[in-house]
Amino acid sequence: MRVLHRILLLVPVLLATGCTPAAGGRARQPEPDDRTTVRVDNRSWNAVNVYAIRSSQRIRLGTVQATSTTVLEIPRTLVSGITTLRFQIDPIGSNRTPISEQISVSPGEQVELIVPNTGT
Repeated sequence: MRVLHRILLLVPVLLATGCTPAAGGRARQPEPDDRTTVRVDNRSWNAVNVYAIRSSQRIRLGTVQATSTTVLEIPRTLVSGITTLRFQIDPIGSNRTPISEQISVSPGEQVELIVPNTGT
């Protein structure tokens, strides 16, 4: 599984996402069983709901408990070839729902999001 490495700043929440090519920098075809995932490192004191957004379609990926890390699967129907996605973090009990910048995701990759502890 490839991991993406990019850092996106988002006020008031920082989301880190990223991508790196497969070993050796060679492009590879995704295997039929490759899962596209998002690894969410929730450093905040609130549990968060995580959504993937493609165009106007918003899909709930799951919930990540406070101060924990969880890997969520991005549905295959959402990622076909190189797909541009955004991620929305919805802290439970908060009225803020920040959205990341756009990121290109390919089948079989893993995106990393970091939800910082903002102290609120």
